[in-house]
Amino acid sequence: MAGQIPIIPFGPHATCTLELCPIEYSIFRYRPSLAANITFVVLNVIFALTHLVLGLRLKNWWFSGAMVAGCVSNIIGYAARVFLWQNPFSFIGFLLQIIFVGSAPVYYTAAIYVTMTRTVENLDVSLSRIKPKLYYVIFIVCDTGALVLQAIGGAVSTVSSGANAAGVNLALSGLIFQVATMLAFVGLLIDYLIRYFRDRPVASVATRLKLFLASLSLAILLILARCAYRVAELSEGYNGVLFHDELLFIGLEGVLIALAVVALGIGHPGLVFKDGQANLTKAYSPVSVPGGAESGVELVGK
Repeated sequence: MAGQIPIIPFGPHATCTLELCPIEYSIFRYRPSLAANITFVVLNVIFALTHLVLGLRLKNWWFSGAMVAGCVSNIIGYAARVFLWQNPFSFIGFLLQIIFVGSAPVYYTAAIYVTMTRTVENLDVSLSRIKPKLYYVIFIVCDTGALVLQAIGGAVSTVSSGANAAGVNLALSGLIFQVATMLAFVGLLIDYLIRYFRDRPVASVATRLKLFLASLSLAILLILARCAYRVAELSEGYNGVLFHDELLFIGLEGVLIALAVVALGIGHPGLVFKDGQANLTKAYSPVSVPGGAESGVELVGK
């Protein structure tokens, strides 16, 4: 009919609304859960405030700053999904979710990489396969490159409503590169821990140090699992089954990252390393080393 507004389901010039189009016309083909996304917004506000307080009290600025930045990124991303509940056809809402939810884990891994440097410097540099500073130099650069690929690919594919295969493939390449980077880091982390505990009875290592190392390891594995899910999701494109399954997104994106943030709160380096520097104070825990000598790890607190 003359004068009738053409129906454009998705993109910068989308005209669809819930009144005009069925939900199946939207990019997700579902209406995002209001309860779940508000929950993630609230949780990330709590996480951000918690890490801000820890940063102020423990003066571990880099770690806490990265954690707060990741939480803020998630707050914006999940707030965009709340807006998508109101209007599932919103191009801006979808773009904000892709950018901010997608980039949040990079801040957390950056915090982990820098913490790994501090850990190696404090425990035993000789056990590391690479120089301590290379943990954050190499892996943060790689993660940043992976994020740039994802951002460019996401922008290209969303503008074309997912029709541009090049955009999807570029974003997928970024995710695969991110997973490969994390696998390399996990390999180095496992190797270091094996070498560290090989000549030290676990019982001789301070409980706080063991909790810290366990929390750090758990967090990186949770983030790796999340990234592996995103690779599987995007490998099918925007028309795949995984992309349209909100329960999987909630569980393997939202829940896994939330658990990783909790783990990094429990294993906050400021609770172990004084002022984030390469020295530890107070409670001394001796460990046996070859040759009958003793060395130890001094921990904050008792």
